[in-house]
Amino acid sequence: MNATRYSMPGPDAELIDELLVEQIDEGSRVIDLGCGDGRLLDRLRSDRNCRVLGVELGEAEVTAVIGRGLPVIRADLDQGLGDVPDDSFDTAVLSQTLQQVHSPTTVLREMLRVAFRALVVVPNFGHWRVRLNVIQHGRAPVTDALPYEWYDTPNLHVCSMHDIRDLVKQLGMTVVREIPIIGGRPVENAWWANLRADSALYLLERASE
Repeated sequence: MNATRYSMPGPDAELIDELLVEQIDEGSRVIDLGCGDGRLLDRLRSDRNCRVLGVELGEAEVTAVIGRGLPVIRADLDQGLGDVPDDSFDTAVLSQTLQQVHSPTTVLREMLRVAFRALVVVPNFGHWRVRLNVIQHGRAPVTDALPYEWYDTPNLHVCSMHDIRDLVKQLGMTVVREIPIIGGRPVENAWWANLRADSALYLLERASE
């Protein structure tokens, strides 16, 4: 298994971090799955006074998080979060990682087991450049948002915004907010978002009993 799978940054990383921070309440408890070097956790601690925990697979990234003085667990997300009790956090974050795990359904369920709500950022394979690339060249697409060749990509799954909505509904979860990221800007309620967005941020909550 690729030990650095969860630490590869996606496009518009600073913008996405800013969007994530805006969604998280002051002083809340946050777990960041696939936290990389802990950049977002560090910001949440300093700017939002949050109590934070990172989960990361890459050894070098775990060392970097520890170097920031932040708590972190080295774990494979596909194995679940069995060491984390139910409702331990207010918010679980998963940024540019869902498409890299073997079992997205397991990870989403675990997020909303350990936290009341989840913030998930995924690249949108329904973007028009991806579609055009396939039509024109008949090859696996390489774009600014998906800069990997098919043989070295960390992405195990391809999904569009429509696919994410369908999966969330299937799992009995609720999409509270959907924020498409178009041309490096967040654009809520965008027309033809599945065609135009490079990626999208979802705020998910458990469905009401």
